[in-house]
Amino acid sequence: MAIDEAIRVAGEVRPTMSSAPVHKPGPRDVIRRAQEIGVQMVDLRFTDLVGSWQHFSIPVGELTESLFTDGIGFDGSSIRGFQKIHESDMLLFIDPGRTFFDPCLDVPTLSVVCDIRDPLTLQPYSRDPRYVARKAEEFLAKSGIADTSYWGPECEFYIFNSVRYDQNSHEGYYHIDSDEGIWNTGKNGSGNLGYRPRYKEGYFPVPPVDKLQDLRSRIVLALIESGIAIEVHHHEVGTAGQAEIDMRYDTLVAMADKVLQYKYIVKNVCYRNGYTATFMPKPLFGDNGSGMHTHQSLWKDGTPLFYDKDKYALLSDTARWYIGGLLAHAPALLAFAAPTTNSYRRLVPGYEAPIKLAYSARNRSACVRIPTYSPSPAARRLEFRSPDPMCNPYLAFSAMLMAGLDGVKRKIEPPKPVDADLYELEGAEAESVKDLPGSLPEVLDALEADHQFLLDGGVFTTDVIDTYLAYKRESEVDPVALRPHPYEFFLYYDA
Repeated sequence: MAIDEAIRVAGEVRPTMSSAPVHKPGPRDVIRRAQEIGVQMVDLRFTDLVGSWQHFSIPVGELTESLFTDGIGFDGSSIRGFQKIHESDMLLFIDPGRTFFDPCLDVPTLSVVCDIRDPLTLQPYSRDPRYVARKAEEFLAKSGIADTSYWGPECEFYIFNSVRYDQNSHEGYYHIDSDEGIWNTGKNGSGNLGYRPRYKEGYFPVPPVDKLQDLRSRIVLALIESGIAIEVHHHEVGTAGQAEIDMRYDTLVAMADKVLQYKYIVKNVCYRNGYTATFMPKPLFGDNGSGMHTHQSLWKDGTPLFYDKDKYALLSDTARWYIGGLLAHAPALLAFAAPTTNSYRRLVPGYEAPIKLAYSARNRSACVRIPTYSPSPAARRLEFRSPDPMCNPYLAFSAMLMAGLDGVKRKIEPPKPVDADLYELEGAEAESVKDLPGSLPEVLDALEADHQFLLDGGVFTTDVIDTYLAYKRESEVDPVALRPHPYEFFLYYDA
């Protein structure tokens, strides 16, 4: 059996519009396929509260059926947002439906996604982000509104040749370089062959201006080899290697799994080819930032719920109310969806940044855009454009879903759609369209004030929200606020 065929059997269940039963792999399937494709190591992956993958590995001989039923221990006190030292022991349990052959490692390795449980009660761990996402899917099914949500995030990123940065008591700096950066047009040294995308002109020149075509193709092939369906890849707007590779949509937990798998493979393929990739929302001043425009839709009994042929942008009442929920709770949502101080370097006017609390067909300056490429009912979806790929996808997708469902349940009407350029509005028309908050402290305060909708059905808990808020304030907001900024020297040193 070919490796790619074995991966499909042992890997994730692909989304389907049919109600026909799909075989879900069990422990024996995973063990058998690992043996058939010559796996030597098994890498166990789980996610911290902030949204980074953590891992440790075992020899394939330790992959037994009892491992699936008994779990394997790890130190939860060493993971961000998890346990205190006097309650550190935790257990990982492999999800047999989420395994993939790792295309980035030389030693044949099967990577497996795990859920976290308490070793004393064997109950799911409340701060496991994947558990929150599972509860969100269960809440949707019980709501009666829909039984399935589909998610299609567009993760943008930059590929650089070099990055240096440091911060200590007497200096703080970063230095980025890219052979594709427009600033290198005057570089002297070995022959300068030119052909670089100008600022904001990286969408879509062919090679040799686009110098990363083959590298992106290698990333795509590695993603496909790992079991992720890819629809398209291209250079993005920014100079110096901004890129986008789009995955085929999937259900909430499955897509959140894939976002972490995607980031892992992008970074490793770049690293192995002598490049460095970053998902920072705004690594470059003066050019476009990297977002994660997130397409989403609701379905019930195989029928799309966001379509109505007689209404604006072919949107149903359900879709419009869902948008109303997203916009009403957007400041709180951004605490999860645009979760870093750097996120708010991107969410500023002038760089295609979606900071206007409005929705519109085709309009990329609105927080919520309705894609109009196809009139098909199955293609009717909305695109929430404010998130970025630094988010924890389990928490961000779950929060967006809960906001949308709150909008449907309460029939929240969004502001009237705006089809004009939102940055060109004037007078009363401009004043009628509100902006998103402009900093991480503001959205954290918004989440603290507005999170009741997240607690419905026990999807989020106050423990998760309080821990998340405390971590963000103590580990990110305060440390950034305390340190001198390099530009402050430019502004103030000679005062």
